[in-house]
Amino acid sequence: MDFSNIFVIIFIIGTVFSFSLNMLLERLDFTFRKKHGREIPEILSQHVDFQTLDKTCLYEDAKYRLWIPSSILETILSLYLVFCGFYPALIERIWTWTDNPFFAALLFLVLGGIPGALLSIPFALYSEFGIEKHFGFSNMTIRMWIADEIKGFFVNLLILTPLLLAMIALFKYTAGWWWLLLGCVYLVFSLGISIIYPIFIAPIFNKFTPLEDGELKSRLEELLKKCGFKASGLFVMDASRRSGHSNAYFTGFGKSKRVVLYDTLIEQLTIDEIEAVLGHELGHYKHHHILKKMLFMIPAVFASLFVISLLVNLPLLYKGFGFVSGEVVPYQMMFIGIFLLSLVFGDWGILLSPIMNSLSRHDEFQADAFAKEICGTGEPLCTALVKLNKENLSEIRVPKIYSVFNYSHPPLLERIKALRA
Repeated sequence: MDFSNIFVIIFIIGTVFSFSLNMLLERLDFTFRKKHGREIPEILSQHVDFQTLDKTCLYEDAKYRLWIPSSILETILSLYLVFCGFYPALIERIWTWTDNPFFAALLFLVLGGIPGALLSIPFALYSEFGIEKHFGFSNMTIRMWIADEIKGFFVNLLILTPLLLAMIALFKYTAGWWWLLLGCVYLVFSLGISIIYPIFIAPIFNKFTPLEDGELKSRLEELLKKCGFKASGLFVMDASRRSGHSNAYFTGFGKSKRVVLYDTLIEQLTIDEIEAVLGHELGHYKHHHILKKMLFMIPAVFASLFVISLLVNLPLLYKGFGFVSGEVVPYQMMFIGIFLLSLVFGDWGILLSPIMNSLSRHDEFQADAFAKEICGTGEPLCTALVKLNKENLSEIRVPKIYSVFNYSHPPLLERIKALRA
């Protein structure tokens, strides 16, 4: 480990900076919640009571107290694994088992993630069976939780394996152009996943049943028709089997598009409110938000891969973290380079959060405005947002700086004021 190495310096500073900033933001939110969390805003005086706000504060405080040790230990583990030479020792051992770079990369990906996964287990268990159950959200059993974790692991492995195989093959056979071809592979693969996800992957975890005939289905189908949105169907997801939290979303691409409503959402909201929530989601479609994000993402993917292609060929990157490398980096080591770059620059991504969240909040305001227009009034969406906020025990007000870094959606009061303006 070379502490004078520029990549090591960037890694250490980024880790400490991200940790410190997150600690500061969470502390600001905690302090603000203690002072103002139980105050009922005048605009919500007819919808929210003190008991709900008190329960919300207790719920958020419980999550915050669990987050502190979790964040501290995760940061310590991240630094320790790098400083003690865990990763060079791991790849050295793997090379004694196989000289196939694909299997080496796959083993490195799986085995390298074990320490972090083991550390997260007790916190995940306490979050699910300590906090979520205590506040009436979780319906999980230990057996169900273990099954979900196992299924999630193999689904992720199944998704990552072909990408990893393509990456290693491109390293070997396409020389300096691998980044361009890998970008194309990634985009095609992402499109393929968006098509097969609702049909083959999502049903592994939840049961999806067609929405029953009735007023709700008729209203929603009429709304879809009015907006020119063609979906393969309206489906209800058995979210209550695991959690009391509620949501609705679109998924899929092309003919595989479908509208999914949580069963908890149907129980909590009126037909007018559900229609308004769907109107909001349709607002994203009508304003082409997904297409715009794709048009932004595509050049960003290629630009990032181009920069990565330059940095992974620098022996300095590998030497700084204890990996042996000569004057030329062999293709068999380039997946290590990508992993190291994710360590070096990963925590600096927090600086992009305000920009990305600002763009996302702009889209959410547009979608809210569309729902107001298509439904003729913004009041059903207002009451739906208030109910969902109450049912999910979400904070009503947070410090401005906290929402800038952490909220991809506008805070509740801002959305209601915009809808009623």
